[in-house]
Amino acid sequence: MADKFVPLSVPNLKGNEMKYVQNALETEWVSTGGAYVDDFEQALANYVKMPGAVCCQSGTAGLHVALMINHVGQGDLVIAPTLTFIAAVNPIKYLDADPVFMDCDDSLTIDPSKLKRFCEEECTYDGSVLKHNQSGRPIRAIVVVHVFGNLADMEAVMDVAEKYSLRVIEDATEALGTYYTEGKYAGRHAGTIGDTGVYSFNGNKIITTGGGGMIVSNDPEQLKRAKHLTTQAKSDTLYYTHDEIGYNYRMTNVQAAIGLAQIEQLEDFVSVKEANYKKYSELLNSIKGIHLIPFREGTRPNYWFYGMCFDERFPYSRDEMIQKLSEAGIQTRPIWGLIHDQLPYKGSITFEIENAQKYLANVLNIPCSTNLACEDVKYVADCIHKLSE
Repeated sequence: MADKFVPLSVPNLKGNEMKYVQNALETEWVSTGGAYVDDFEQALANYVKMPGAVCCQSGTAGLHVALMINHVGQGDLVIAPTLTFIAAVNPIKYLDADPVFMDCDDSLTIDPSKLKRFCEEECTYDGSVLKHNQSGRPIRAIVVVHVFGNLADMEAVMDVAEKYSLRVIEDATEALGTYYTEGKYAGRHAGTIGDTGVYSFNGNKIITTGGGGMIVSNDPEQLKRAKHLTTQAKSDTLYYTHDEIGYNYRMTNVQAAIGLAQIEQLEDFVSVKEANYKKYSELLNSIKGIHLIPFREGTRPNYWFYGMCFDERFPYSRDEMIQKLSEAGIQTRPIWGLIHDQLPYKGSITFEIENAQKYLANVLNIPCSTNLACEDVKYVADCIHKLSE
């Protein structure tokens, strides 16, 4: 066993987390009521420059509600990437709708050129509804995932969405802190460009509440409905009157206390991740057969995860590298198994899945925690150098 261990991505809880949680405990507001829930919602809305935000139990819960408030329902189709974590797609099935799987481009996010071609060649638009020719089913929305904190090409995606009356749900669960610096959406954060955005605060995200998520929208009616659905659709809080099926999806005050302390440190976390990404790039630059996947030009990414891509010049495969680095005490992770290949999604509609297959076999995530020390970066890079020889 190696003397040293470098984890892939772990929380950094060195701010006011203990202070705020202690306050929540002392005031005995530990459940879904309490001031920290409101404060965290407001802090995040302010950070991403949105009029409001709604806390929820997880990013998955947020995506479920986001699809509902964008009118996705039984029998509908929703375009989604196959290269993503399955939580981006499962909520489509919760609503008795089905995904149409789209390929990725070299940013690992949804390929807008294939998206456009699919809508042109495989569908018919009657001026209000886009229908899939083969199945005859309506396509209601696109789920865009900003993979590893890398912004998708939202200008191109939004052009397609506007042309065909498609709602856009941004899965920004990995991309809090990422925003455009150039172009049509300069200054706009991941999650704030489409109709609805969703963030996640899982333990490995850039900020964490242990679990939890957040829904944002420019539409006050969407925010109102999201809050209603996440609180069991309670129309009268005193007499427990419910006007539709709702969900127990609210975040607890204790979680929100952690989240508030975390968001206070977010820009510092991004700075550390950027510095470590650049250090890795510098140290690994001379190795033939590998490169770090770049982030989109014209953006300020949050550098959440670092994707190391292999080609045939490197002496080891992805799986061999996982084993070799593990023996050196370095935790790594392959990309998720493509969703259209998963058992629950066998037989789903797909469109020209090519790049995703290539990246699945050739990308490895390397340690990227916000408390990753410079000597740890050098240790990881040195181990990769030795394996390249």
